[in-house]
Parts: sequence; C-alpha cells; structure tokens
Amino acid sequence: MVSTHPVGVQNAGTQYLPEQNTNTHISPNQELLPLTAKINSQGNLEIGGCDVTTLVEQFGSPLYILDEETLRTACQQYRDSFQKYYPGESQVLYASKAWNCLAVCAIAGSEGLGIDVVSGGELYTALTAGVNPAKIYLHGNNKSLEELRLAIDADVTIVVDNWYELRTLASLAQAEQPIRIMLRLTPGIECHTHEYIRTGHLDSKFGFDPNDLDDVFQFVSQQPNLNCVGLHAHIGSQIFERQPHRDLAAVMVQWLRDANKYGLNVTELNIGGGLGIKYVESDDPPSIDEWVKAICEVVQQACAAENLPLPKLLSEPGRSLIATSCVTAYTIGSTKTIPDIRTYVSIDGGMSDNPRPITYQSVYRAVIANKLSAPHTQTVTVAGKHCESGDILIKNAQLPKTEPGDILVVMATGAYNYSMASNYNRLPRPAAVVVANGEANLILQRETYQDLIRQDRLPERLKN
Repeated sequence: MVSTHPVGVQNAGTQYLPEQNTNTHISPNQELLPLTAKINSQGNLEIGGCDVTTLVEQFGSPLYILDEETLRTACQQYRDSFQKYYPGESQVLYASKAWNCLAVCAIAGSEGLGIDVVSGGELYTALTAGVNPAKIYLHGNNKSLEELRLAIDADVTIVVDNWYELRTLASLAQAEQPIRIMLRLTPGIECHTHEYIRTGHLDSKFGFDPNDLDDVFQFVSQQPNLNCVGLHAHIGSQIFERQPHRDLAAVMVQWLRDANKYGLNVTELNIGGGLGIKYVESDDPPSIDEWVKAICEVVQQACAAENLPLPKLLSEPGRSLIATSCVTAYTIGSTKTIPDIRTYVSIDGGMSDNPRPITYQSVYRAVIANKLSAPHTQTVTVAGKHCESGDILIKNAQLPKTEPGDILVVMATGAYNYSMASNYNRLPRPAAVVVANGEANLILQRETYQDLIRQDRLPERLKN
C-alpha cells in the first residue's frame, strides 16, 4: 500500500526542515526538504528565499518548485568527492531520465556534469541546453535507427545494449567517423529494491549476458570503425546498501581485464548510479561522499590486484541529484470523512503529476506550507482528483487541521514526477519554477486546454 506516517505522532511540519540551511556539507539525499527550506516570518514554508504560498499565487498549482542551491550542491558533492577519492580521471553524468528539461540539463552541465540520456528526445533536450556532446551518453535497450543516427551525427557516446544494436552500428559505422561506443553488461548482482527498478540481475531486459562476453569482445575487436572506449553496468536505483556497488566495481575491473585480451582499448568504466534518498524518516541512505568513497576504493583495489592502470571512472546518479531538490505544491479542496474509517483530503493534482504511488507504491511525506508550525493533529488520506480509486498520494498522512485553500507540499518530488507525468483525464501538466536567492523563474510552462488538443485531428466527416 501507499505510505503511512507514524501513527500518533503529533509533531509539526518544522520537524522536516534541515538543521543548517546553508551547510553545504549536508548530503541532500539524506534530507526530506531542500537545503534552503525554512519557516519565514509569516510562518510559511520558504524555499530558495521564496514563500511557497506566494509562488502558488503567482504560478498556480499544482506547481513543481526546484531549489537551485540543493541541485547544485548535490552536483558539486558528486563531482568533488570523485576528485577527492579517485586519483584517476572521473566524470559524473546526470541520469536525466529522472527529470529531463532544458533548465535541469543546463544546471548540471554548468557544474561540469555530463548527461546520461535514454531517448532521442532526451538527447535533443541535452544538446539544446548546451551540454557538451563529448559528455553525453545515450542508453536504451531498443534504440531506433533515427535515434542512433542522431547520436552519431551529434558525436555522442552510444552505450550498446544488445547484439541487434551492435550489428546495426557496425553497419552504420564509417572510417571517416568511427562511432564511440561503450558496452552495457548485466552483472548478475541482486539488490534489495523494488522489482521494477532492479536492472543488474541476470533476468533483465538490459545489457549483454555475461556468458556472451567473449563473443561480444571478439566481434567488436573486428570492427575498426567502432571505437569501444568503455564498459557499463547498472544494478538498480533507490539503493541503500553499499556492498552491491562494491561487488559491481570489482566485477567490472575483471571485465576490463578480459576486454584488453582482445586488443580493445577500453579506458572507461561506468558503474551506474542508484544511490537512494530519504523519502520517510526511517530511510537511512549513505551520503554522497560515503557512496563515492566506497566505489573509488574498490576500483583502485581491483585495478591494483589485476595490475591494470586506473580507468576513467564514470557514474550516473539521477534520483540522488534531483529528487530532494524539488517539492510539489497543491491546493487543498474537498474533504470527506467516513466515521471510524478515514478522512480524505483532496488536492488539485495526483497521479497525473506524480504517478509513483500508484505505480510503485512509493511513499512520501507532506506539510502544509501556510501552517508549517501548526501541530499535526489529524490523520488523513491525501487523495488526487483523478477518476481512479487508486489515486491516493499519501495514506495516513499526519497533518494539522486543514481547510480548503491550504497549500499542501509533497517533498522529494524531483525524480520521476514531471518526467512520468501524463494528461490522464485530460489534465494539463503543471508548471515548474526554479528558485534561488528570492527569485523564481519559470522553467516549464503550465499546459493549457489548447495544448491538450494541439495534436488532435478531427476528420471532416466527423464534424457537426
């Protein structure tokens, strides 16, 4: 089922505020609210120097609110931790499937990060945002011919997922423009996460089977126009355990050794991402610094054991970069109380702007932005407005007494909320703003009803 708060706890929303709002040593993935979140003189939630209730008045709701400082801090912590713990070359890539838009790609790029994309649309967005093509890597288990040609023309690195794609690229490659590729391999490492987001175990749609490695390396070694620069593996997301990533790094160094036997000049290892974040109080993920340190240590140890030079080390975090940086603000409407059963509090959004609860049974926490210090005196179920009984955002949420017009803020919604948003029930997708130093800038315009029918076509014979 969808989440529950600890029943009986009567704290206030202020319990979720970071202890030191400007302390860049705080790992964002270990917080529930953005680093700049605080209570202002009006008693309202403030993020990036902007009153959340004022933002809703100005931009409407539902509204995604992205805190630039939190996102930049996470980017910097990943980048700087690799530089601190890894003596070789490193490159952090933002896994943009978490939230791919011009502004987010531009911010990540400005902090020196590359971009991991998984479609032609994400690639086009990253290029349009000005990201250096040399730092863009295209993933995907069934890339279309159009997507492959776009990647080749842009001169980005293609992470090859299977035999069909490998043979297709071999047929497209030309001597005057060798195609830069990496090979994605399935490591067969299990981790304790949701079934739908485990990608490293052997029964996965992603990557070459490890039993095919010799054949893959042999084939690539015979393709002079395929420039195989590295190996890639990924074991899933929302992971708190450290050991699976240590195991992955050790396995990948062995693959690197095997690739060299076939004369492949493999100089990059991409160990994926997957570091989890705090969605509820009991979540205890490692910090960004701790996670990076563990990865760097085991790669160095494994390379020393195999007498190999250190490869360029790549990582592609997504959720742990962007999730905590964003909240979603809603306006509360109707309330329905069923005696001795539950009270439903309805908001002006739901599964179309956050499909994760109904899809993954994901859990969230919420506060009332205009009653941040009010005690949590009621247990309610936060319901979306869609025509689905399962459109429940949070079950058994602890909140203060709510009224129509209150602004409910759901925390940690930067990852897979906008990117998975839909127009279900013909609801326009929300707007998004980025906030910094008291200034709010629109980064995604709210869709209109006209936008909803823009692609519709009505044949003449159906017109009245």
